[in-house]
Amino acid sequence: MKRNHPNRTKSAVSLRYNSSDDSAPKVTAKGKGLVAENIIALAHEHNIPVQQDPDLVEVLSQVDVNQEIPPTVYQVVAELLAFVYQMNKDYPNPR
Repeated sequence: MKRNHPNRTKSAVSLRYNSSDDSAPKVTAKGKGLVAENIIALAHEHNIPVQQDPDLVEVLSQVDVNQEIPPTVYQVVAELLAFVYQMNKDYPNPR
């Protein structure tokens, strides 16, 4: 059963991963409340897929900006990146 938490402050974390430059994905932005809403709005504005995973956001929120994600979340982030790559393949961004 899914629980709604209407009073829970929205949180967001953005990641970057370039296999030729990065040894692991890095946190590029994070925030709560209005900052989180702005991160999500920018993602939508630039056709960047957004995945909702409160547990993962909680873990990634502990990582400093421009730092690599911890090895403990590699698997779940790899699955997230696979989702993003598939979305990009299925719905290419016409730029």
